[in-house]
Amino acid sequence: MDIKINTAKSKQHVARSRFAYSMGAFGHDVFYALLSTYFIMYVTGHLFNSSNKAFNNHMVLWVTSIIAVLRIIELLVDPLIGNAIDRTNTRWGKFKPWVVGGGIISAIILAILFTPMGGLSLSNPYLYLLIFAILYIIMDIFYSFNDVAFWSMIPALSFDSHERDKIATFARVGSTVGGNIVGFVIMPMVLFFSANQNGGTGDDRGWFIFAAIAAAVAAVTAIGVGLGTHEEKSLLRENKEQTKLKDVYKILVKNDQLFAIALSYLFYTTGITLVNSMELYYFTYILGNSKAFSILGGLNTVIGVISVLTFPLFTGKISRRKLFYGSVSLLFLGLLIFAFAGKSLILVLVGAELFFIPQPLVFLVVLMTITDSVEYGQLKLGHRDESLTLSVRPLLDKFAGAVSGWIIGPTTIIAGMTAGATAATVTATGAAKFKLVMFLAPAILILISVFIFAKKVKLDEKMHAKIVAELEKTWGNHLEDADSNKSQTASVSTPQPGVTDITSPVTGTLVNLKDVNDENFASGNMGKGFAIKPSDGKVIAPFSGTVRATFSTRHAIGLESDNGIMLLIHVGIDTVKLRGTGFISYFDKNQHFDKGDELMEFWDPAIKKAGLDDTVMVTVTNSKDFDIKLLRDAGEKVTTTDIVMEVTKK
Repeated sequence: MDIKINTAKSKQHVARSRFAYSMGAFGHDVFYALLSTYFIMYVTGHLFNSSNKAFNNHMVLWVTSIIAVLRIIELLVDPLIGNAIDRTNTRWGKFKPWVVGGGIISAIILAILFTPMGGLSLSNPYLYLLIFAILYIIMDIFYSFNDVAFWSMIPALSFDSHERDKIATFARVGSTVGGNIVGFVIMPMVLFFSANQNGGTGDDRGWFIFAAIAAAVAAVTAIGVGLGTHEEKSLLRENKEQTKLKDVYKILVKNDQLFAIALSYLFYTTGITLVNSMELYYFTYILGNSKAFSILGGLNTVIGVISVLTFPLFTGKISRRKLFYGSVSLLFLGLLIFAFAGKSLILVLVGAELFFIPQPLVFLVVLMTITDSVEYGQLKLGHRDESLTLSVRPLLDKFAGAVSGWIIGPTTIIAGMTAGATAATVTATGAAKFKLVMFLAPAILILISVFIFAKKVKLDEKMHAKIVAELEKTWGNHLEDADSNKSQTASVSTPQPGVTDITSPVTGTLVNLKDVNDENFASGNMGKGFAIKPSDGKVIAPFSGTVRATFSTRHAIGLESDNGIMLLIHVGIDTVKLRGTGFISYFDKNQHFDKGDELMEFWDPAIKKAGLDDTVMVTVTNSKDFDIKLLRDAGEKVTTTDIVMEVTKK
């Protein structure tokens, strides 16, 4: 009875945690959409609305410039934010205080920024600019604390890799819905709360009330994360190395494939962000139908979720490179239709949606390529830099947001779309200038991105598979710490005297290693050992030790026993091609495990469906230090409790 109660409580805890975290992602992206896409429209269209047009335009330029400069400065602060979070140690955990505190403070300040601060923007504009700059940088820093802590806490919510995948998936769906639903509701709500419709642009009151509601959603969902989740404590999560901004640049310069994909993505994301940020302007000042923007927001909300979920289906059929080119082609088609849609709502929606559909796919292609560049850099540079490498993409997105915001300010002034303007007051010349920036400039940026991708990005699935194969051969000889540039060799135990019994990590039928259909293993290049034709997909620890090597494709794991035996367990032949599909890891790098613990799990039908050999190879990669004796013959059936090999220190 107690077991059933505890199991039920455990399931409730997991469900509550998933829900709280996914809602946190929802609120997090509601806030981000409001800040990154729609705040600039409030600034250009409502913040400065005096009878002096020159003054209004002058102040818009000042505010948009301040925002751009502060956002770029904040990029320099980001590494310090990560270090501060890493050093946090409270009874509520490492991440939750920043998620909750950062979420509440940034939400309150953002709501304040959606006001003229009691008329100060007109009565004392330069004092307003000073206060605005101070509030904006404080808001942006606390938002970054919330952002970094929120997405960094996934590993702390569970040590089960399968559960982490589920949490991340729910969170991605929540963030996709949150980021797009703002576009669905913003103008109907702004206009509903506005005392003056102003030709469909709303007024200060309507914008503030909507901003306050969105900020409240962000704050409440951040509190929900604090109340509904629980951080698992582990020595694994102790900070070992301080991340320095110079290290990010150093890795970018040395890792040519990371630099290539980063440069390509920088041009791409700047172009995309520019178009996305100007869409509401198009609906408001060119179509003259701001409420119709809700249709686009609704379509984006639904299609965004579908697009994210279909990514694995695409990558299972075609290469990432083809998916990238196909996605960008569809994106250009949408941009072309949008550019010539004029005042046709149908054509605008078709063009805008075709432009939006491929965006999540391109994002995931870039993210996976950046992830693969971790192994590329490890092989090329001799050390592994996961956190530094993966920090590059958010920096690029923030930089693109700063640049696009900087461009929008002058564009709205030139086009005549600042305070007091409506669709009726925007001239044909002004609309043409606006379209030139909205469509031609991004098209050029995206073309540059594609050119760089085609010429410089060579890291595809096949190349990554070869890299992983090379790393598998050498991991036992020169282990490297993932969080620093120092060799990890010093942390590897010196082989100790004595005899160690190695049990089979997988249930199945023994196979002679020299008979496997992989030359590296069959020739003994990977060390002495044995192979198993599996009848079960669970991989069980054959001794107590530490996980020393993991791969993003999750098809292999490198172990070090407590007495210095280096053991590689490799599931299947060429299974790196599956890119993690059908594999679950239950232990992270540098995590200690006990004999009998489940290390990983694989779904055999997925391997066979791909036409691959599912044979599991088990080798001692530092065989030269040991005498190795096989105790069972090929053809025998074994379980994970049967001793198969005896390893003795020479």
